[in-house]
Amino acid sequence: MGDVLQVIEKRSSTRGYTEQKLSGEELERLILAGLQAPTAANRQEVHISVVEGDNPVLQEIETVKNEERGIQNPPHNFYFEAPVVLILSADESFYWGAVDAGIAVENISLAAEGMGLGSLIIGCIKDALSGEKKEYFANALKFPEGYAYQIAIAIGHKAVGKKPHEYSVERNVSYV
Repeated sequence: MGDVLQVIEKRSSTRGYTEQKLSGEELERLILAGLQAPTAANRQEVHISVVEGDNPVLQEIETVKNEERGIQNPPHNFYFEAPVVLILSADESFYWGAVDAGIAVENISLAAEGMGLGSLIIGCIKDALSGEKKEYFANALKFPEGYAYQIAIAIGHKAVGKKPHEYSVERNVSYV
């Protein structure tokens, strides 16, 4: 695994993957990276649902997302044909669940980059997973009782590259 600062510097969102599946070891390392993330009050309430990229539930989520947004015939699905999508849920009643899931997904993203894999952090399916079919999707994705979608991440072997985003320290940082 690469030096963490180098991994952070070169990581970017991947929007195209090869057909190569992740190995069991790769998937296990990514899951552990998410589970090793810190959580508020050490609640460790973040749950990870592992979904193969060709699982029909992903197409159902995509269809509902597009209906909610009035999108017809999108060029790509939300996971860009990744071989695996990790969907993170957390206890709905815990104030910090969304933050904890965000920290976990960043751990997974950086681990993926360090392993030479690509990833895409996904928030755009929130309406689909929080709308009328919320219970249906929670059951399909095996969320624990009382848990709700927080964030997701698509992961696979990169088929396309992308330059990391640019930023401005002057614009985005204040020293107090």
